[in-house]
Amino acid sequence: MKFINLLKKELKELINAQMIISLVVVMFLLMAVGNIMSSTIDEVSKTEYKISLDDRDNTDFTKSIISKMKENGTVATPVDTQGDDYAAILKDNNLDSIIIIPQGFTEAIDSKKKPQLITVSRMESAAMMSNVNNHVSDVTDVIRGCIYEELSQRAGITQEELEYMSSPVNISDNTVVDDKSANISVETIMNSVMMKNQILPIIVFVLIMMVSQTIMSAIANEKIDKTLETLLSAPVSRSSIIRAKMLAAAIVAMINAVFYMVGFSTLMSKGMGSTINTSMNVEEIAGNIGSVGDIVSTESKLSQLGLSLSVTDYLLVGLQLFITIMICLSVSIILGALVNDVKSSQTMIMPLMMLAMIPYMISIFADVNSLPTALKILVYAIPFTHTFSAMSNLMFGHDIIFFAGLAYQIVVLAVCMFFSLRLFNSDKILTISLKFGKKDKTTNSDT
Repeated sequence: MKFINLLKKELKELINAQMIISLVVVMFLLMAVGNIMSSTIDEVSKTEYKISLDDRDNTDFTKSIISKMKENGTVATPVDTQGDDYAAILKDNNLDSIIIIPQGFTEAIDSKKKPQLITVSRMESAAMMSNVNNHVSDVTDVIRGCIYEELSQRAGITQEELEYMSSPVNISDNTVVDDKSANISVETIMNSVMMKNQILPIIVFVLIMMVSQTIMSAIANEKIDKTLETLLSAPVSRSSIIRAKMLAAAIVAMINAVFYMVGFSTLMSKGMGSTINTSMNVEEIAGNIGSVGDIVSTESKLSQLGLSLSVTDYLLVGLQLFITIMICLSVSIILGALVNDVKSSQTMIMPLMMLAMIPYMISIFADVNSLPTALKILVYAIPFTHTFSAMSNLMFGHDIIFFAGLAYQIVVLAVCMFFSLRLFNSDKILTISLKFGKKDKTTNSDT
């Protein structure tokens, strides 16, 4: 009963209106950003392109090309410009981009030479979303196709022959995972599973930072206002106190995980998913994710390759995430006992931040299992690495690596818990500190 009362006390201190409001706000902000990105990209990725075009050659051939562009869904707004001061051309005509067909274009074509096609685009930022609606490269591809079609017709090539020449073979993509194979391309698989593998590392990294800062600040505050000293002198075992603190912090961390997972899932699936789909060509979109049937087919082929996670797999990932949080909490209690104020706890969180940052960055750019042996052992020695790579290991059948990592994390947790309990069971919890050159605020100074 005393433990339940302690747990309620800790939860009451950690869960407040400010925390709930901030979580809800962050979750809805992430979801809103994902929806905005999705709607923006869907709008600009339509097959109908709009471009300003200046036909300085003004021949029957260029007029035919422009006519074919319209048939292919490209709206070319005619603009009359002069000279080669492209900055002035955009400014005077209030344009963001323009394509110029220079004089002598048709003559070069007739002479079997490659004419020059001039494109001008304004760039005001390196941000992806600021340039996503620039369709200049797409329109130039359309122009190349129209010229190819026009020259083929001049050579007496029929439309059927042209289509055959454009795509003389059908590609049958097959992917092998271990001893299983399926008729699906590696690119399609990557587009499907990349979102799942990116969400968990983000959630883990955010939780490690949040949990560590929370518990360190709580311990530091309790030392400063003498609450910890009063609590330790109460008729309750110190192991119950530390278990209540850790369980309360773990519960709060899992609540945070749920909110952040919902927010990041929406952001990644809608925002980043739309970006990936936009980078694919029209045939890939139609062939891979263009219909419900294709999506079902993709999922079934992922299952055929053993790349789909079962309910048991997700429970194992959740267990590993919980153990990671507990490791973080036990280490944070030890580090929190070394500081005298909240400001100092921000410095003490750096070791945990670096231990989390290394595997987090590696998990984004590389597979830990593909690293050189010495480096792989060094990275896997960091307990957080096993959580970052958990879904990938389960998905690709590296069960031995997953369970070995889980066992390693349990051992690390036991060691961290041993030292944190030992610290709490001694009076050093009240006196130990790293002063960082400052006066100890937990002791009374002589007046």
